[in-house]
Amino acid sequence: MLTTQRKQHLLDVLRRDGQIVAKQISQALGVSEDTIRRDLRELAQEGLLQRVHGGALPASPAVADFAGREAILADAKTAIGRAAAALIKSGQVVILDGGTTALQIARHLPPTLDATIVTHSARIAVELVTHLRVEVILIGGRLFKHSIVSVGAAAIEAISHIRADLYFMGVTGIHPDAGLSTGDLEEAYVKYALCKCAADTLVLASQEKLGAASQYVIAPLSEVSGLIVEASVEAERLQPYLDRGLSIIRA
Repeated sequence: MLTTQRKQHLLDVLRRDGQIVAKQISQALGVSEDTIRRDLRELAQEGLLQRVHGGALPASPAVADFAGREAILADAKTAIGRAAAALIKSGQVVILDGGTTALQIARHLPPTLDATIVTHSARIAVELVTHLRVEVILIGGRLFKHSIVSVGAAAIEAISHIRADLYFMGVTGIHPDAGLSTGDLEEAYVKYALCKCAADTLVLASQEKLGAASQYVIAPLSEVSGLIVEASVEAERLQPYLDRGLSIIRA
């Protein structure tokens, strides 16, 4: 089998099974594991998959910059944002993550809401300026321009002083085994710190993120309470998350 044919076979297996196990593929094709690992490395460099120990998982498409991500599944993100906003009660301290879906939460908060919103996203803080009864706490630090959020030691120190009722987490990958992931290491640390200071964490899970993985692990699924997904997601895609004890909110 030619290299191009072998790589196409790997991508076909990934689409069919949702994962690649290098040892199984090498035995099935009669080639060495080193050959398969080299193929996976080259496919990962092209952004076609995410390498993990022992094989590969689908790569998340949600790794473009902020403006680029706004165009991806815009209607689904709006629905998820609306559903998440409806969960926020007056008097609560709620964390909104950075990201395009979290921005939709801010845009759908009722004007009468009397709550405290904590965010490390300057974009979301500005969106909340006109909500006169919402107190906004903006976490500072180094600006990660790709996602327009604060990261670094200063951000994590500020987060350590917060005790929130609810955190809406944005991610680029959600996988039953690989957990929650994102495309930047410092951003992963900040998201984990936010998760640890909230009583409950709900993940904003537009369907392109389900079953996908990015380079940097935020936390295992056991650290969060549930997912908010669009109504059209097939039940079989959500069953692995239900099996791990997560609640599912359909938007």
